[in-house]
Amino acid sequence: MEAKKDPSVSKKKQKRRSLYQSVWRWHFYAGLIIMPFLIILAGTGGIYLFKPQIEAALYQDYYEVTPQANATDPSEQIHTVETIYPDAAVTSYRPSDSPDRSAEVGISEDGKAYTVYVDPYTNVILGKLEDSYKLVNVIEKIHGELLMGTVGDRIVEWAACWALILIITGVYLGWPKMKGKSKIRGVLVPRLNKGKKLRARDLHVVPAFWISLGLLFLIMTGLPWSGLWGNNFQALTTNAGIGYPPSVWVGDAPASDVKTKEIADVPWSAENLPVPVSTNQQYTQLSVDDVVSIAEEEGVKPGYTIMIPQTQDGVFTLSAFPPHARDEVTMHIDQYTGAVLADYRYDNYHTLGKIIAYGITIHKGTEFGIWNQIIGVLVCIGIIGIAVSGFLLWLSRKPEGKLGSPKAPPDKVMKGVIVLIIILGIIFPLVGISLIFVWLFDRFVIPRVPALKRFFNA
Repeated sequence: MEAKKDPSVSKKKQKRRSLYQSVWRWHFYAGLIIMPFLIILAGTGGIYLFKPQIEAALYQDYYEVTPQANATDPSEQIHTVETIYPDAAVTSYRPSDSPDRSAEVGISEDGKAYTVYVDPYTNVILGKLEDSYKLVNVIEKIHGELLMGTVGDRIVEWAACWALILIITGVYLGWPKMKGKSKIRGVLVPRLNKGKKLRARDLHVVPAFWISLGLLFLIMTGLPWSGLWGNNFQALTTNAGIGYPPSVWVGDAPASDVKTKEIADVPWSAENLPVPVSTNQQYTQLSVDDVVSIAEEEGVKPGYTIMIPQTQDGVFTLSAFPPHARDEVTMHIDQYTGAVLADYRYDNYHTLGKIIAYGITIHKGTEFGIWNQIIGVLVCIGIIGIAVSGFLLWLSRKPEGKLGSPKAPPDKVMKGVIVLIIILGIIFPLVGISLIFVWLFDRFVIPRVPALKRFFNA
């Protein structure tokens, strides 16, 4: 006698199947939309990791000097630059950070920023480079804004947030559903001898499983730099009282609307630090030699940059943005008295600021030396690999003339997924906006256009 099927069991199975299909559909869309951006970001990020080695090789003639017994004063070096480039304004000075390294003088000329390299021993200019044309700076601009300014910055942020959806849906789809030894096959290790179909699937799923954590780390440590989410997050943390503490100011906190990030490249935690003013304008301005001496007295390690004040009430801003987060320094110095008006260092950061500082230096591949670079580049290669393997997997399964997307499940099943996506959309506004468009298109346009319905398998 044939056993009767339990309707409730069949209903549960159908519900699970529909949910799986729904998640798969969003994973499919997310993958297809952001795949090109993931490849660009991973490729440029992988190159940027090796910035020190690349620049040392490319600009060896500008960087390397022969150590001698005595060096000239910074003010002499700057005077030489001013003599050679009389129409330029000196904007910054970076002392050599090792005996065989040149000093750098930043200048502004015809609206462009240049760096002039000076041999500190002979006071001879070694060369001049336009900052925006330095190779790694171009790579960084592609990585951060696709060479498109604010629009590019938003696109990169949008793609990074969509990658979060890709990770979440991918983890759900790849999560082991078998019991025993079978559960690790096809997730932790690929099944290479189970036919072409499974092999192609595993060569996408298994690397994705191992790489997802690295990708998640890169997204979460990259977002604080983003123009929309990052700025809002930064303002939120500052307003919540977990930014700079009152102790960073010597005396009263300055009443200033200018933020430090507007005048200098400083660590993330110091970007919103208000810039104080120099009030004793009856005195003569300090020389850069004096500022270097103050930095040494305050225990700032070599590798910092001094921003030269451009106005009468401006300050010298000293920024150390070194390989290790714990060495970060942001210091404002009165240009007339030499008083340290604000001294903001890693030890002053709130716990969240310290975590972000470490996240950024690891993201840039500087915190743990060569191993940081190697692990970082392996993750970048892995990201490119899973993007390409996902694309090839789609091509191999795609029906001719159709997109090959998973069939749309009933609306009731979509509700749970939609709630999750709405939450992500609220946390990450650019995702929210794009999700509304995708959902409206998927829900109201595709079902009403027969050609689109066939193409999208709705």
